[in-house]
Amino acid sequence: VLVYEVRVYTGAKLGAETDSNVYINLIGTRGDSGKRKLHRPKNNKVKFRHGQMDVFCIKAVSLGDLEKVLISHDGAGPGNGWFLDKIVIKHKEGKEAQEVVFPCNRWLDEYQDDGKTARELTANSKYFVKKELYSQQWRVQVKTDGDSPEPQECKRTLVIYGSKGKSDELLLSPQNPGYVCFLPRATDEFIVETGDLGDVYKIRVSCDDVPGFEGWHLKSFHLEELQTKQELNFDCNCWLALNREDKELVKEFPAVSEGQKTLPVYKYVVSVHIGDCWGAETFANVYITLYGKRGDTGVRKLHTSLAKGRKFQRNKVDSFLVEAVSLSDLQKVVVGHDGEGYGAGMYLKMVTVKASQDSDKEWVFPLWNWLDTHLGLCETVCEIVTVGRRLTSSPQLPEINTKLSGLWIMDITGSDLSNQEDPICLSFIFYGNLSHKKLPLQVTGKAIQIKDELADIGSVYKVQVTGPHSKLQQPWHLDLLHMKHTGTKDEMYLAFDCWFNPNEDKCVELPALYADQEPLPVLEYAIHLHTGDLKKADATGEAYLRIQGEKSDSGKRWLNSRNSLITFARGQVDVFKIKAVCLGKLNQVLVGFKSIKKDEWFLEKIVIKEVLYPFSAHVFVHNDWINKRSKKDFVEVAIPLKETSVTSLLTKNFDTKSRGRWQTWVQCTQVPEDVPDIQVVVFGRKGKSPAQKVQNLNDNPFLLTVGDIGDITKVSFVLSGPCLGRGIKLHKLQLKDLDTKQELGFHTEARCLFGKDGSETVTELAAVRPDQPPLKEVLYLISVHTGTLPASGTDADVFITVFGEQGDSCKRRLRHSNFERGQVCISEMRAVDLGQLSKVLVEHHNVGYGAGWYLDQIVIHESGKTDGQYAFLCQQWLDSGVGDTQTERMLK
Repeated sequence: VLVYEVRVYTGAKLGAETDSNVYINLIGTRGDSGKRKLHRPKNNKVKFRHGQMDVFCIKAVSLGDLEKVLISHDGAGPGNGWFLDKIVIKHKEGKEAQEVVFPCNRWLDEYQDDGKTARELTANSKYFVKKELYSQQWRVQVKTDGDSPEPQECKRTLVIYGSKGKSDELLLSPQNPGYVCFLPRATDEFIVETGDLGDVYKIRVSCDDVPGFEGWHLKSFHLEELQTKQELNFDCNCWLALNREDKELVKEFPAVSEGQKTLPVYKYVVSVHIGDCWGAETFANVYITLYGKRGDTGVRKLHTSLAKGRKFQRNKVDSFLVEAVSLSDLQKVVVGHDGEGYGAGMYLKMVTVKASQDSDKEWVFPLWNWLDTHLGLCETVCEIVTVGRRLTSSPQLPEINTKLSGLWIMDITGSDLSNQEDPICLSFIFYGNLSHKKLPLQVTGKAIQIKDELADIGSVYKVQVTGPHSKLQQPWHLDLLHMKHTGTKDEMYLAFDCWFNPNEDKCVELPALYADQEPLPVLEYAIHLHTGDLKKADATGEAYLRIQGEKSDSGKRWLNSRNSLITFARGQVDVFKIKAVCLGKLNQVLVGFKSIKKDEWFLEKIVIKEVLYPFSAHVFVHNDWINKRSKKDFVEVAIPLKETSVTSLLTKNFDTKSRGRWQTWVQCTQVPEDVPDIQVVVFGRKGKSPAQKVQNLNDNPFLLTVGDIGDITKVSFVLSGPCLGRGIKLHKLQLKDLDTKQELGFHTEARCLFGKDGSETVTELAAVRPDQPPLKEVLYLISVHTGTLPASGTDADVFITVFGEQGDSCKRRLRHSNFERGQVCISEMRAVDLGQLSKVLVEHHNVGYGAGWYLDQIVIHESGKTDGQYAFLCQQWLDSGVGDTQTERMLK
């Protein structure tokens, strides 16, 4: 009989938890366990809570390799559903341990998803681990300081890092139910199990971000390995709290042991660079993990920016402190956010990381792509590998205008060449804005230095390495190219991090990294070669191509590996992928081909797409034979760009249909004590919503039901009561569709509702969606001509509504209160562009003697435009006692 440890992860979505009874059946190659109820978890008092992991033990005869899991619950009725993230099952059999992951990431709910409350989950083979069992057991003693608050319900975890690997997240929870841990002055003891970690060098302790958590004053950690009796002490003495100076719920501590150097703790400065395009900003929470040669930081939430203002806004750089034990050289970052739906994501240019606030070098992680469920990668999390390090600021140079001469000193480091008899021949090609230069290089050891002026090529913008051009006995790894200029003091580290293998012709390239310039991204291009469907169109031989763009060219890329041939079959499309520093707009492709058997190849066309941004395809049409003439040498043909076809940016369609229900957040300051009655009207391409009350101005979400009005174009705030003494400052307006999860932003910088002085009655904001410019704001000048008949004038309040092809202006009070006989009064009106104007509704609300008004005409034109006036004739009384007694008129 074996013990299966079943870990059940409830998702972190709203309403994910359940109180229903949950049943499981494990199915393996030797049979199944039968349906079992998941009773009491080993680690939590209450099971299946929001974002929680519960551990259950199931005893069963060996089931062989686990393949499937049937999971179900008996909850009927609304609110009893459950969002299951995944199930992880561990068990040991003999010397082998298995850990199998069953992803789910779906609702089990009558009222959500497909309405099923039972699911069959399949093992994710990626995580199918069989490992030699060597487990360590640790006694963990945790001391809490005397001034720590009374403990609250909060998950606390420990991760142990060693030279051979790291532990899972170890939950620090009491062995006995009902026992309270982490009381002030208490020492708590836990027994935890890990794989063989080797020499332990650090631990990470974290608390969950629970609302109202007052923090934990941690005094020390003591670890003892129960077999070897190895002991480790960690003097922590720090707070894990968001309301203290460090504002951290995660802390790392290096191991202190005799005879070993203690690793330093760094406050890494992580900078997130948001791109400059519509909808690039996000309101979501952003998380990052840094990976170095020595471990990782675990997932960290980026909560407190060192920059002022709202985080993650368009074209802004926010920097955050991430405290961690030194990771050695950084290699990659994983960055993601929790916003779901079109527009909820962000456009991330790059991430840069430096080891401290006064460090003069930073690692660069370029992305230049969307993190959004419906755009670009269509993912909200991605891994970015570093391209290297650069100076954080440009070197200060003497003010003399002499041409700076000097040398580039270049240090190349790579793997050892112990049993390689001959040196490795590589070529380093330096591309400048004027031309390029090729330096052949013989690699003989781990580190080589070359010096060159790289004269006449201008400013270096990328470096390409090709090879090997000689016979290799073993693969060789190129780590780093360090370049420093003796004149300008420019310096950069390019992290090539790639293998050169025998029998391949490799070509790798990286952008140059300057302090004050944004690095060009390295892109992956997919090249589709279409061979014609003609008699004898196919061919066998050697082939290469070179793509030329406005920024540079890709260098020669071989399509066949060395000593082998490639066959292009008739009517077939062959796809090759290459990585290159962004080439800019592509303009031609050079194709080289040579056939020993004198084959002729009919190449119809070449189509090139960017893999991560597949919205545009560059088409190069040849429609001709290659190799008609030559027998021995390569024939090279240049194929110019024929066309670039662009598909719409929105790749995924919304699977769900919108019912026009939008969650709305409005955040304001300078709100009067007596909160005014504000209505909101939402305009779309097909109509507008009824006016609805703004429920609050303090960022608490409320629901707007807008109906089927098409794509939202603008939102209008309308003041129903008397005018205010001063405007209300608007900091945030955000809308999220409850069905499609689409999210809309609005530019609220320096916006005041109802004008700075509070004298206006309507404020409008245009909706911002990714990669579409929002409607512009227009200042309309409204000239009101009062007639010349006796008693034409009025001192009533006059209201106007202007209608155009893109909606209406809502009802506005004209600021002039005296419309005298024969006069022209000019008022201003700010509104989101209404397009072509069609009609005007004009009205006043005064009754009685002398309130009547004879209106001649209203003329409207856009401020700053010389042409295009709209005249709306009236030439009638608006008077309750004259003519048709109307006090409102629609003018066309």
